[in-house]
Amino acid sequence: MKKLTEDCIAWIQNWFASNGPSCTAVLGMSGGKDSTIAAALCARALGPERVVGIAMPAEGQSLNEADEICKYLGIRYLCLPIGRIEAECDALGALMPGGEFSLQTIQNIPPRIRMTVLYAAAQSLNGMVANTCNLSEDYIGYATLYGDAAGSFSPLGGLVVREVLSIGHDLGLPSKWVEKTPDDGLPGSCPDEAKFGFSYATLDRYIREGVCDDPEIKEKIDRMHRRNLFKTEILHIPTFIPQL
Repeated sequence: MKKLTEDCIAWIQNWFASNGPSCTAVLGMSGGKDSTIAAALCARALGPERVVGIAMPAEGQSLNEADEICKYLGIRYLCLPIGRIEAECDALGALMPGGEFSLQTIQNIPPRIRMTVLYAAAQSLNGMVANTCNLSEDYIGYATLYGDAAGSFSPLGGLVVREVLSIGHDLGLPSKWVEKTPDDGLPGSCPDEAKFGFSYATLDRYIREGVCDDPEIKEKIDRMHRRNLFKTEILHIPTFIPQL
């Protein structure tokens, strides 16, 4: 997989050469494998001095080693807690019919706040925001539209989880970070695979080889993919020419 790592590094270098030769890469650092490996790739491609990792914990949420990861990579680290902004958004729920936001709305507010904070920081730091989602998550819509699904470039967006992990190991990152159990970090949450009802290994094989041994899981993956395609498609705009 060494060539894959080299290709990713070259892609990041070429993208910045075309879109921001003097810009920094700005990443939201959750402490998970994707943000860690994406940050490591950017540091290798651009130099650690051109990478900024930003932790944005909610009220009562831990840093999940994000500060230690940034220190290990030698990149600049910022901590911009979002608790106060979340509280203001929660208060807006009282103005909604019924007096509150839906549970799904409440769960999606933090990712969208974080992306707003990331773009604000990037604009002040001459930066470009990295989308750290991988292809496996994007395929089944496991990302928040205009939240973690946003970004200016996506170094892992074409890679399934097993390929992301191989890059992490190839870069020599500590296994405890590369193999960290994926978790959305929400209160009362559980590991990703427990929520899906299938493993990333099963999903990756289906994406890359078109093979899934369990018909029910295959149908579930297909259904999730169809329902969430809108998250990854380009904004639909009418192409007709108005007749004035």
